[in-house]
Amino acid sequence: MSDFASPTEHARAKRNVWVLVLAQAFLGAQMSMIFVVGGLAGQSLASNVCFATLPISLIVLGSMLTASPLSSVMQRYGRRIGFFIGAAAGAIGAAIGGYGLYVDSFPIFLLGSLLTGVYMSAQGFYRFAATDTASEDFKPKAISYVMAGGLASAIIGPQLVKVTSQAMVVPFLGTYIAVILLNIFGAFLFLFLQIPKPAPDTPDSPRGRTRWELLTTPRIAVAVICATVSYALMNLVMTSTPLAVVGCGYSANTAADVVTGHVLAMFAPSFFTGHLIARFGVERIVGLGLMILTVAGLVALQGVELENFFIALILLGLGWNFGFIGATTMLATAHAPHERGRMQGLNDLIVFGGVTMASLASGGLMNCSGGTPEAGWAAVNIAMAPFLVLAGGALIWLLLRPKELQA
Repeated sequence: MSDFASPTEHARAKRNVWVLVLAQAFLGAQMSMIFVVGGLAGQSLASNVCFATLPISLIVLGSMLTASPLSSVMQRYGRRIGFFIGAAAGAIGAAIGGYGLYVDSFPIFLLGSLLTGVYMSAQGFYRFAATDTASEDFKPKAISYVMAGGLASAIIGPQLVKVTSQAMVVPFLGTYIAVILLNIFGAFLFLFLQIPKPAPDTPDSPRGRTRWELLTTPRIAVAVICATVSYALMNLVMTSTPLAVVGCGYSANTAADVVTGHVLAMFAPSFFTGHLIARFGVERIVGLGLMILTVAGLVALQGVELENFFIALILLGLGWNFGFIGATTMLATAHAPHERGRMQGLNDLIVFGGVTMASLASGGLMNCSGGTPEAGWAAVNIAMAPFLVLAGGALIWLLLRPKELQA
């Protein structure tokens, strides 16, 4: 869209944002539910505790593997079809995961986790879909508002875990049944989306840059690096959090409360993140996010008292919000509309590739480093350091380049 939209266009953009906010709130609740119970369920099923977080890793792997194909589907058939596919995969994945719990099969549980990753991939495109009908001025706010829908999911998800995790004879089975219902009923929201299908390619259609040309554009490269680091480090620490909290002597409900505080901090700032980006510039907000992630790691290293967990995880969520939303905004304004299917899929492939590696590393660091939960938790947080240096260095490099050489 142009910089200035007509009242009708702006009304349509706001309608789409509201639909996506609700989808983020209700459908998105399943992710916080699964992140709370996935590692604990995996720990009860796995023969080796080092593989406890493998279910979470496979969710992210499924998201990584399907990001590009799902983006291509949306580019060809429209956002609605892609989002329906995501909700269907979320329901099927939860059904298979629940069956794996019922028959006490770790491989079946892992298969369900892999399919759940298709939903996670689709959810990642909500933020991009919000910009499809938005003016340039409204884009950062649209992204921010959609991400703010996660505030409701931060409340709904962990509270549903409390109600459902021990509701049946098989622990956590009730949680997976609740996830199935969320996907079935939440999918109806997408009937209200009004995002036009992209025009089909013709011989005269602009081809845009190749994937390599896009990735070697300095502004895009830095946006991808900062988004990947922000999301991967958040996932690295959050995946281990329930294991660390329970391992240090607290209850599973306390772990759910810590995750609730974390997810609230992830999404609550979204009500004003877009305004901060518009006022101070996207690069400063991304840099602030990276700094807050650094402080989160330092707080976590000070001890395993309950207040340390809460403060560190709240800071982790806040840093993710500024870093990830800022990087998404940077990316959304650095490519043309006809390049979005190619670039957005490539971005999420790289982002969730990094998140997959982080979640795989999380279980090993937490359960197999030093022999105690305290030592494992310290190892998880120390591992953040080199990646924060990488992202911070990339951002400084971009800022030192002349404006005309950034694009």
